Amino acid sequence: MAEPRPCTARNETPLQRADRNFVELLQELRVTQTGVQILFAFLLSLAFTSRFEGLDTVQRVTYVVTLLLAVLAAALFTAPAALHRSLFQQGAKPRIVQVSSRLATAGLSVLVFAFSGSVLLVVDVTTGRTGGIIAGAATFLTCVGLWGVLPRLVRRASGSASAPGGAGTASVTAAGSGGPEGAERAS
Repeated sequence: MAEPRPCTARNETPLQRADRNFVELLQELRVTQTGVQILFAFLLSLAFTSRFEGLDTVQRVTYVVTLLLAVLAAALFTAPAALHRSLFQQGAKPRIVQVSSRLATAGLSVLVFAFSGSVLLVVDVTTGRTGGIIAGAATFLTCVGLWGVLPRLVRRASGSASAPGGAGTASVTAAGSGGPEGAERAS
């Protein structure tokens, strides 16, 4: 049987590209998963502190919602490993990469709210409700800016800086796209 024709500027076959994109996605997930685990551990420990009894209703609701968001983010970030394990050696790698990338994107979306809720809670308890709301909103806007707006700006700038499909475009677009889907478009 003939070798499949390379399909990218890197001279990769579709399966080689899927393998590379999955490895890149797993590297991204390792970074985010650590942050989620630290946040989750912090939130779990709060309920067992002496100060927890003094929280008002809004603070308790914020705590529970934020804890559940952290759990959901952790589940979304670990789902690609479970998906890969379930479909291992079944020829589904390109689909695994596509679905896993979407799971990771959803995880980042949920994580924005978990981060914002955590900051809201901590600042609310330490300085007051107004400070908490401001800090939570600032956290939300910072994450949306860095994780959502910045990649779009980099993608737009890289598209106008060189010809579409050029070597410079592929490396910048893949790095600023938010994951393997962008790498697939660029590769």
